[in-house]
Amino acid sequence: MEDTPFITVEGPIGIGKTSLARAISERFQFALLKEIVDENPFLGKFYENIEEWSFQTEMFFLCNRYKQLGDINEHYISRNKPVVADYHIMKNLIFAQRTLSDREYQKYLDIYQILTKDMPKPNVIIYLNSSLDTLLKRIAMRGREFEKNISPLYLEQLSLDYEQAMLRFEREHPDIPVLRFSGDHLDFVKNEGDLQQIIIELTAALRKRSVQP
Repeated sequence: MEDTPFITVEGPIGIGKTSLARAISERFQFALLKEIVDENPFLGKFYENIEEWSFQTEMFFLCNRYKQLGDINEHYISRNKPVVADYHIMKNLIFAQRTLSDREYQKYLDIYQILTKDMPKPNVIIYLNSSLDTLLKRIAMRGREFEKNISPLYLEQLSLDYEQAMLRFEREHPDIPVLRFSGDHLDFVKNEGDLQQIIIELTAALRKRSVQP
């Protein structure tokens, strides 16, 4: 339902999407939708050899996110129950366009468009970004084994891809506000004041759209 809060948190790997989505969920008592990451059997191989394992990795993510969003729409949004997710389905195209060959990407895009045609759209997107140094520190802190082989060059390019994707999203969807926050300047995990700043801006954006938190 358009008047039911559906918030998505987006940004590059390691920026703190899940931590912020969880904090918002706890603050407003919204349902929390977390993307499946650790369960992807191709992810470790992907970071070791992106070219060889990219298509399998991206297809796994696409199919699982499609299923998750379908379930959340059926059990929550269609029943006027608010949801906050730690991803937006558009992230699939950001990663796929970076890692797939032109031929594979076109096949992937065809499947993506079919699966996402009737997906629920968020009321507000929170976009987190930061410098490469901050991302690398946060990735190291959380200590995921399969992330140890992430190339800093890949991560830097991914951050640029995210920025371009968000600019394009804002042009194409002017009715959906994008709230931008820098991980270099805000630490919403350790600093309650930083989290409160995000909460205040989010509350204002939802009220402006007549969507009550």
